[in-house]
Amino acid sequence: MKGSIHMIKKYLLKVVIGFSLCSAFGIDTIYAQVTGPQEIKWVWVSQLRNWFSNGGAEIEYGRRSRAFTTTDQLDGLKWPAENINQDVLVGQSVWIGTTNFADPVDGRTFPHKVACSGRLFIYLGSEIFPESFSLVGKFNHPSVLVDGMHASDLDPNDVLDDVQDTLKADRMIYNKIHTSIGVSMTRKVLAFTQQYNDNYYIYEYVFKNDGIIDGSGQRKLNKTLTGVIFHFQFRLGFAGESYHQGWAPTGASWGLNTINDGFGQDAAHPCPFPDAFTAQWEYYGPVSASPGVLVDIGLPHYTGQEIMPGSVMAGTKFAGVAVLYADKSPQEHINDPAQPFDTQYMGSDQDGQGVNQYDMALMDSKYKFMSKGHPAQTHAEYVGKDANGWPARFPTTVGLGDPGGYASAQGYGPYTLNPDDSIRIVIAEGINSINRRLNREIIRNYIANTPPFILPNGSTTTDRNTYKNTWVFSGKDSLFQTFRRARANYQSGYAIPAPPQPPKTFQVTSGGNKITLIWEPPEKIESNFDGYRLYRAEGRADTTYDMIFECNKNNLANSYEDRNARRGFNYFYYIQSKDDGTTNPGSAALNIPAGEPLVSSKFYTMTNHEAFLTRPSEKQLSEIRVVPNPYNIRAKDLQFGKDTPDRLAFLGLPAYCVIKIYTETGDLIQTINHISGSGDEIWNSATSSEQIVVSGLYIAYFEVTQDIYSDSGELIFRKGDNTFRKFIIIR
Repeated sequence: MKGSIHMIKKYLLKVVIGFSLCSAFGIDTIYAQVTGPQEIKWVWVSQLRNWFSNGGAEIEYGRRSRAFTTTDQLDGLKWPAENINQDVLVGQSVWIGTTNFADPVDGRTFPHKVACSGRLFIYLGSEIFPESFSLVGKFNHPSVLVDGMHASDLDPNDVLDDVQDTLKADRMIYNKIHTSIGVSMTRKVLAFTQQYNDNYYIYEYVFKNDGIIDGSGQRKLNKTLTGVIFHFQFRLGFAGESYHQGWAPTGASWGLNTINDGFGQDAAHPCPFPDAFTAQWEYYGPVSASPGVLVDIGLPHYTGQEIMPGSVMAGTKFAGVAVLYADKSPQEHINDPAQPFDTQYMGSDQDGQGVNQYDMALMDSKYKFMSKGHPAQTHAEYVGKDANGWPARFPTTVGLGDPGGYASAQGYGPYTLNPDDSIRIVIAEGINSINRRLNREIIRNYIANTPPFILPNGSTTTDRNTYKNTWVFSGKDSLFQTFRRARANYQSGYAIPAPPQPPKTFQVTSGGNKITLIWEPPEKIESNFDGYRLYRAEGRADTTYDMIFECNKNNLANSYEDRNARRGFNYFYYIQSKDDGTTNPGSAALNIPAGEPLVSSKFYTMTNHEAFLTRPSEKQLSEIRVVPNPYNIRAKDLQFGKDTPDRLAFLGLPAYCVIKIYTETGDLIQTINHISGSGDEIWNSATSSEQIVVSGLYIAYFEVTQDIYSDSGELIFRKGDNTFRKFIIIR
């Protein structure tokens, strides 16, 4: 007996992954756990980016559970994908419950039994048994090189297990699991890159009573399951960008103030569209630390006295799920508009987060929550709305009681499943918002406070809060549009017109007075192919891009020389194939303009390594100069851009030399080996110990490290030739 207890304790210590953060700092205790051989795959090619688990759900801390930092809590459902810290996923789950279950392992009959994949736990190998997990693509992503180096995020994150050129989606996750109650779940996650349909996923679920209750498939039940409920939960947070930059309350990052709303679940909450359906969505709710509800809507960067110029609003996104289809019964495979029968808002830290499938009371508690039905009020209604539909109170101060905030939940059923019976459920998960440029424009106008302000419908207002908040909440209408586009796509059998394939290869090469870009035509070229559009970002990759070149089939090109780049700046690029728009019929109802050319996804060719101008090496040491000199931190935006505020450049260098930087008193603080063969070298103002230098006078010593000859064989520099330059840094 003692040995058994010892082994149990040893086992628990081995498999339980958890941590707690002191509640004195306002952080809730979190236990994140994955046991068994978890696999992770990404869908990286569309504007909406997410990771997926072979366990059937993407749980909180499920991808990076050993990091144990609050900054990892928001991880997934990243949109727009090119910008950093845009994740809104905290965790989601799938629970499958049944009644009167005679458990063959435990030996008892459970009034209620629930197999759980998430939200905080997945027990792979004892409760959830993965069978299949793969990433399927319509075609392989292109080869992207910058200065001869692989420079695409897709190389490690878009590793296809299969290529199917007949696939209607651009990427598909295929995932099948078995559960300890004998119900298998097969899910297909479909992602599209067409620009009007690239911000949602469509999940096709098939739940089948196949009786398999282990990983080998050898142990099977042969029983009818009653009261079967399929229950999904979605916990989202909308303040990640602000939290990472240090100006939002911690709780906002994990969804403490997330507001949940919905329509279509009952007669009191009708769908606003003729083609009625049910949807639930979530968005940022102002927190008690803000100066007021109206000011905090959208989460602008508020310092306690003012909204910071040049900032963005971090809480403008609206995200959620729409129901596209749910079987009426295993015998009637037709859509049941009464599903889901349960649309609760769930306490993120309190409601049913236990993990012991053999705890009968816990199983009863879980099932009871799964079968509650529709609440009289949505969470948003409980929080309170004003006449505009904006939050009327702080969500964190209305006494709802859960320190983790609230998540959306929906349940389908209850069904009776005979052996081999199945139920099919299809949902769409999407995100939308005002775009990044408009976001910044609204804040600029808000700060300037020079009415009249133009509203989304073209009317005007003199109130800047009305202006800001109306634009923020236009994101809700955009999300509804996303739901309707997803629904139309599904109902068409995924027959939306496909964009052209991207170029097969894309190469970027830095040069002395230009950056050269070369690409190959797509692997497969359709008859309506109509050339390319080339885009560039300055400073960093996660910013806005501007089109710098376009060609069509009448002036087709496969290369471009960027001669407008500025020396000392980093540049990032992507190229898109485009068609002539003839296959795009458009839709007035879905706000899709007819004849608008379709383009390949930017993420197929977006570079993640900088290109820059490299001046040819000089032939005289007298050509060497330090730029800027003096360096002044207050003029950083006018030097090499605000994204590289500490940058200095040494220009006019010989092809090979060593640069030693000294203080005015002769202390060596940095050594740079210039071996590129160019005439430029960049320095980030850091010492050899990675400390940013202080204000003062500095001396740069340059020494040629090898004999250097011209192309004609003339000796230009001898090894040991040297000179120095003085420069000033003002901080």
